[in-house]
Amino acid sequence: MSALRIGLAGLGTVGQGVAALLEANGELIARRAGRPIHITAVAARDKGRQRGVKLDVPWVDAGALAARDDVDVVVEVIGGSEGIAKTLCENALKSGKAVVTANKALLAHHGAALAALAEKHQASLAFEAAVAGGIPILQAVQDGLAANRITRVVGILNGTCNYILTAMQESGRPFEGVLAEAQEKGYAEADPSFDIDGVDTAHKLSILASLAFGSPVNFASVSVEGIRRISAEDIAFARELGYVIKLLGVAETGKEGLQQRVHPALVPLDAPLASVNGVFNAVYLEGDPVGKQMFEGRGAGAGPTASAVVSDLIRIARGHVAAPFAIPIAQMQQLPAMPLGRIQRGYYLRLKVIDQPGVLADVTDIFRKTQVSVKSLVQHGRRAGEPVQLVLVTHEAREEAMQSAVKAIAALASVTESPQLIRIEEA
Repeated sequence: MSALRIGLAGLGTVGQGVAALLEANGELIARRAGRPIHITAVAARDKGRQRGVKLDVPWVDAGALAARDDVDVVVEVIGGSEGIAKTLCENALKSGKAVVTANKALLAHHGAALAALAEKHQASLAFEAAVAGGIPILQAVQDGLAANRITRVVGILNGTCNYILTAMQESGRPFEGVLAEAQEKGYAEADPSFDIDGVDTAHKLSILASLAFGSPVNFASVSVEGIRRISAEDIAFARELGYVIKLLGVAETGKEGLQQRVHPALVPLDAPLASVNGVFNAVYLEGDPVGKQMFEGRGAGAGPTASAVVSDLIRIARGHVAAPFAIPIAQMQQLPAMPLGRIQRGYYLRLKVIDQPGVLADVTDIFRKTQVSVKSLVQHGRRAGEPVQLVLVTHEAREEAMQSAVKAIAALASVTESPQLIRIEEA
């Protein structure tokens, strides 16, 4: 059988990883795919730059890659939700050529439109590498769990944030110092905003939720909160209470629709996700009839991401063509977005208050009025004239009630700084 010919757009970390993997494991890949897979054209900015891989193939402009007769599949690892990445993928699909991409931002913003193009032109659109790197979670949801009604997905989907929170937990150091270390080690970008503000996780969650629940990608409905406000005090209090703090992406369905949210959360020490540390990613899901499932592995880097890209290429080489999101776009359910205020969770609330009689009574009176029940309380520090740390853990309460309580508590004269509120997730 003739070789599958690849047009590779982008020779950064992931592109180099793909090229290196196809070279190193070429014979094994050919046997598993049923035919060889070769790169026949490359589009990258600087041909003279040293990248650690040698490609004796034509270097072309990315805009021309989709039109080449010697390209069967376009592999897009340029990145970005707009511009050349989007145009290249659209043009390839319109030409009936398969597209493999690791671009989570592109899929979060334009996944439904790209899937519709792929279906119209009977072309494959594959994106295993866009979520959780080397963990084959999308294929597991699409194929291995296809018979299940999935009700909940919880993921640690950003290695940068997980590294930072793990290092804070292990060392007791503040967020800013650990972030600087992560940047020095290459785990965080010079501008880490997309990671630490939760946007990267939200991109991935919206794609995963679409596959899990059979609803079009709806990135706009994801509630997003990052980890900038997580302090060493929060990490220490969480440990004392029997929790660790993780940045989670959570998607779940209920009577009111689909709820998607990204935020830091207290996770019990004995929960599966609590032991996922460093740059590792993990996805925990609940399905009927399979029950609870857990997937863990490296979520980024040249090797894991290239592994996911090449797995998609192998499936295409075998002749696999299916609806990109498992269900044809026209048959997907438009699930209403459930407001964040409707969720019910336990909460961790840390306050810094003036140490004087009546403070606790004021706080508990606000909780009584908003119908929030306190489960436990921890107080640290008692130096004359200095504020003290007060931490309360609640029983399950509605988000809107909790937010109302926090707003009223923040207005108390005895509260000296903005309260810290973190949700509790039992995953």
